Amino acid sequence: MPVCGQADAASLPTLPLVDRIGACRLCESRFAATATAHEPRPVAWFDAPARVLIAGQAPGTRVHASGRPFTDPSGDRLRDWLGLDHATFYDRSRIAIVPMAFCFPGLDAKGSDLPPPPLCAATWRAPVMAALPHVRLTILLGGAAIRWHLGPGRVMDLAADWRRHAPALWPLPHPSWRTTALRTRAPWLDTDLLPALRDALHKVLDD
Repeated sequence: MPVCGQADAASLPTLPLVDRIGACRLCESRFAATATAHEPRPVAWFDAPARVLIAGQAPGTRVHASGRPFTDPSGDRLRDWLGLDHATFYDRSRIAIVPMAFCFPGLDAKGSDLPPPPLCAATWRAPVMAALPHVRLTILLGGAAIRWHLGPGRVMDLAADWRRHAPALWPLPHPSWRTTALRTRAPWLDTDLLPALRDALHKVLDD
């Protein structure tokens, strides 16, 4: 498998972009130094015709093992939020799933997920966005994705102001178990934001 260094991560023109990302080893030494000491395993899930983009954070341990995005409880919660079945959610020609980092960043000494390495988005995000010219609706999950697309701010404040960015951009908290407590303090997520997002999402997918 080709190995990408910092200078040549985007210089494999004979390979499709998804395969170039899959060959990337920019963060190999970074991951080796984490508590998990794992190898890179980029999870790139997109195709050029996609009209919807899900911009997440980074793969967790289960996604690192499966090689398929959102194969965990967060994915179950997200599909419920969006009203999507598995077949539609994983149809790359309709929905692109592009996290801020394609690899599992690893765990710290306390067992918590490390943040997405900024180098990944700096290297790959522009080429991926250029390869997705038909995206009409983007779902931003969590702080890293929201701040990349919308600038600084608290996640729930930006999500509460969703009307400012809809129908093109939809900021959401990450669908982790922590969201359960957040939703009790933010009933508008269930009564306003998610119903509006489901309507907009299905209009784009069914158009």
